Amino acid sequence: MDDRFEDEDKDALEAVVNAPPHWMAHSYSQQIRAGCSNKRNQMRTHSLDEDRIGKNVDQCYSSDDEFCHYSTSAVDGEMSHRYDQSLSICDSDSNEQRQTLPEFVASGSATGIFKPPRRAAVHPNRPPALELRPHPLRETQVGRFLRTIGCTESQLWAGQESGVRFWNFQDAYDMGSGLGGRVRRGDEDAAPFYESGSTAPTLCLVVDEGSRLVWTGHKDGRIRSWKMDQTFSDDSGGFKECLSWQAHRGPVLSMAISSYGDLWSGFEGGVIKIWPWDAIEKSLSLSSEEKRMASLLVERSLIDLRTQVTVNGVCNIPSSDVKILLSDHTKGRMWCAGSVSFSLWDARTKELVKVFNVDGQTENRVDMPTAQDQPVEDEMKVKFVSTSKKEKTPGFLQRSRNAIMGAADAVRRVARGTGSTNDDNRKIEALEMTADGVIWSGCSNGLLVQWDGNGNRLQEFNHHPCAVLSFCTQGSHLWVGYASGLLQLLDLDGNLIAGWVSHNSPVVRLAVGGGYVFSLATHGGIRGWSLTSPGPVDNILRVELAAKELLYTRHENFRILVGTWNVGQGKPSLESLKSWLGSAAPDVGIIVVGLQEVEMGAGFLAMSAAKESVGLEGSALGQWWQDAIGKAIDEGSIFERVGSRQLAALLIAIWVRKNLRPHIGDLDVAAVACGFGRAIGNKGGVGLRLRVYDRIICFVNCHLAAHLEAVNRRNADFSHIFRTMVFTRQSNLLNVAAGMLRCLILSCSLALCIYLFWLLYSSGLPLPLSLAAGASSAAQVLRAANAINANPEEGRPDLSEADMVVFLGDFNYRLFGISYDEARDLVSQRSFDWLREKDQLRAEMKAGKVFQGMREAIITFPPTYKFEKHQPGLGGYDSGEKKRIPAWCDRIIYRDNRSTPVSDCSLDCPVVSSILQYEACMDVTESDHKPVWCKFNVRVARVDRSVRRKEFGEVMTSNDQVRTILQELSRVPETMINTDNIVLQNQEMSTLRITNKSGKDVVAFHIVCEGQSTIDDHGQTSNPRPRGSFGFPNWLEAIPAAGIIRPDLAVEVNVRHTEFQTLGDLVDGIPQNWWSEEVRDKEVILAVYVQGSRSTEKRIHRVRVRYCYSAKAIRIDSKNNSSSSSRKHCLSSLQRPEIQQLESSFDIPDRDSWLRSP
Repeated sequence: MDDRFEDEDKDALEAVVNAPPHWMAHSYSQQIRAGCSNKRNQMRTHSLDEDRIGKNVDQCYSSDDEFCHYSTSAVDGEMSHRYDQSLSICDSDSNEQRQTLPEFVASGSATGIFKPPRRAAVHPNRPPALELRPHPLRETQVGRFLRTIGCTESQLWAGQESGVRFWNFQDAYDMGSGLGGRVRRGDEDAAPFYESGSTAPTLCLVVDEGSRLVWTGHKDGRIRSWKMDQTFSDDSGGFKECLSWQAHRGPVLSMAISSYGDLWSGFEGGVIKIWPWDAIEKSLSLSSEEKRMASLLVERSLIDLRTQVTVNGVCNIPSSDVKILLSDHTKGRMWCAGSVSFSLWDARTKELVKVFNVDGQTENRVDMPTAQDQPVEDEMKVKFVSTSKKEKTPGFLQRSRNAIMGAADAVRRVARGTGSTNDDNRKIEALEMTADGVIWSGCSNGLLVQWDGNGNRLQEFNHHPCAVLSFCTQGSHLWVGYASGLLQLLDLDGNLIAGWVSHNSPVVRLAVGGGYVFSLATHGGIRGWSLTSPGPVDNILRVELAAKELLYTRHENFRILVGTWNVGQGKPSLESLKSWLGSAAPDVGIIVVGLQEVEMGAGFLAMSAAKESVGLEGSALGQWWQDAIGKAIDEGSIFERVGSRQLAALLIAIWVRKNLRPHIGDLDVAAVACGFGRAIGNKGGVGLRLRVYDRIICFVNCHLAAHLEAVNRRNADFSHIFRTMVFTRQSNLLNVAAGMLRCLILSCSLALCIYLFWLLYSSGLPLPLSLAAGASSAAQVLRAANAINANPEEGRPDLSEADMVVFLGDFNYRLFGISYDEARDLVSQRSFDWLREKDQLRAEMKAGKVFQGMREAIITFPPTYKFEKHQPGLGGYDSGEKKRIPAWCDRIIYRDNRSTPVSDCSLDCPVVSSILQYEACMDVTESDHKPVWCKFNVRVARVDRSVRRKEFGEVMTSNDQVRTILQELSRVPETMINTDNIVLQNQEMSTLRITNKSGKDVVAFHIVCEGQSTIDDHGQTSNPRPRGSFGFPNWLEAIPAAGIIRPDLAVEVNVRHTEFQTLGDLVDGIPQNWWSEEVRDKEVILAVYVQGSRSTEKRIHRVRVRYCYSAKAIRIDSKNNSSSSSRKHCLSSLQRPEIQQLESSFDIPDRDSWLRSP
């Protein structure tokens, strides 16, 4: 009979010694179990060490890589019969290592989406990053998610749901406190940081270097300030806020500090408020006992811009939420961005300059109907037109089509709320100004748009289809963060320089500081990317970190119990559940259970499809099953239920041992329907994805198409599930607004379902088909509404990116080419080797048509389908009229990181699994299927993030090559400034020329005001006081205050005095408060910061600007006086020593004194 067996099957049986003939009533596996009590001490223990596993795997893989097992025994190659064996041993002590089972490996895993993901100690496709805060488990961040970040000169600040925190750059390479340290779960591997006391969630953050404060806007409507450069002890209990006040009635959505030092804040409904710096400065000078008075002082100083531009009830600015505020330091303006429109303001006069939309078209907002009112008007027009015409009654198909299209349109409008699909795809998500004064906006469709300072649209770019969520700029480069986790580097002309995947979730914020670009992902992880990346430093880091792999590699080992059962709408006893799962649970860390046919019926399936279309799932019976299984495995004292997902009749749930819980999280769920119209959940798959020791493991419970001849349909169902399963965060509770929206959509869905059912049923279609068709059509219509915000990019499926994937369920593959009686005879003789030759699933896997590259242990238990309920033993197989052929419908199949026959567990192959037991529970009789369970031994290699961060820091600070490269890149080109002293009077203007003396490097410059002082009648100068963010005083303009200077070119900055008094403040052309400080001579210090295009260092040159007041000179009728006569009058009013001091060189001791003036 040798010709009846495949060569690879012989290879899988080389471990069989003295195998009995196939006609014996009991298999060899049973003989092993029967005699194990006498041979326990003689059984060979199997080592799970890396060396032993690698050696055994190397010896046992067959030539075609279809089988592998870990036994190295061999038998005579001339044996005339082949038999499979079970290598699972009898019960033993918990510390005794168990032998793994031989496995069947499917074909087709070499390429494509079924190839295991590539892993490495150092990511080969992106620059090495500073893991300031490694990806925390989502479950540890409840109430503490990071929302925004910002950098000072020496710190990185982050706003979170419970306050703020900051990291000192000097501690960025230090190791974390570890589990059990002073920090809470999720931060054990983060670099040392300091945290504030608890506050309302922080939504926005602004860094103010001028006042050495960090301003934060919160969900409770308050604005708070925090002092920089504070020092705390570990037991300080959190630092406190400095100044705070109630800014809005609701959340502070955005903030920015203008070029004149005023704080602007944005609110819902287009509300913009300005908090003048003068009031803030006075409040900051008050003592802590006067905290309440300080808050009132700021609150009463507000300027409400929306009120100022509202005339006769008509407002000239958009009513959408103010999502972003951006200060244009170059032209002294403020940009306010809503969803699809901008408003541009003069930062000094607070006047509205322009309102325009995302296309650059100016908007005149006079009684414009809101987006919410427009669809109502359209509906009225359609209704009027349709009722005014008498048309012929449409037929059945036309009425069905009209019903579907009408319901689809209504649901889409409800789901969107406002705007059209085109507007949704062009929503403004990010805004940034680069060093050349150009404004960049990012849209939800991935579009990048350039604007000039006057709000004119310049050009657009599209380098990635996903939403743009964040920007940051440094020198001549722009970094862009996307919703896909991609980070791109562009030049100022919009050319793409480089791009890499920075996180596995959206990049919500970017900030520059300490020589790095820090990226914040939605999961709360923060990574720092060197400003020199991509470059030679990255190559050095890769080599050095790869060489130190053993220092930061850690190995973990745990076991997983996976069970599957088609319950046939039955309810088992507790004894049945314990027989199935309870006996195998004591030594496992994770238990995953998949059920099929939990609840059936046309009405239930139709309702489930409608609920799925709006994101609702679960049933009372599904909850009963989870509670019953929890009792069987001792949930509460030993195991903790982590999550579940139900799709109509399919249910999957997971439990985790409590001592393993700190290392498991980020649970996501998914569901794919494969029933009628790919919408009904009687067939399909439900999945769970979780992170275990920083590795991704997925479990998918499937119920594929039934019937013997439907092999291709089953293959297609698997492919559909594998390719389209998208994991999303499990939502247990819906907020009120979302709940109302979902209920409204659900009502539309149910109405559509009922209407279509009535149409079909009245036309003579059977009741079950009518219900199914109605639910299917409703689900198909609503699927588009739910996919409004779906990611348009089609990459590798989610399952392709997992380190380990386990498929379980009722796959419905049958035995072919064999009769019912023949199958019964072979089962009774336990000749499972013969039956496996007739297994459809095995044949399809061998051909590479399904479960490509996945593995299954050799089956040594009887077929699990189909049985008469409550009939024990093998005699319970179906003996009715249909006499369905017994089959292994219920299976458990997996893949791990192994892509080659020999793979040790390492950071290159971080998850290596083996099967310890693969059994069916034949004594359970509550269903026509028998439950199946499989026990995995999983070895995981992970990275100790704290250790690797420390090694990263040693390379960056100690490696001579890196230090040389960084010093070269930090060099600032030579720059010259034409003067150190400027004297102004009465709207007089002077020119400050900045020259780039470098022959090849671009220079970026930025001018700020370090402080203003007044000069009394005796010529004494007060101490200079800086405004917020080193803003200019209202009487001074410097345009442009920032820009780019090409090699060997110069830029001229117009420094001008501006008269800030209004006509109402003047009497006979003279200010009423001429005796006050406002009419005294003033002096400011302008600091000109210059740096190279990629430089991490800055150089400073300071310029003294003096304004000389003259009552006669500022009369309105004297505005035609020449600039020279004004200067002469000013100088003549000064004493001779003051003139000499003003005309002398203004040298301020500074480490950057090499920056010369001509």
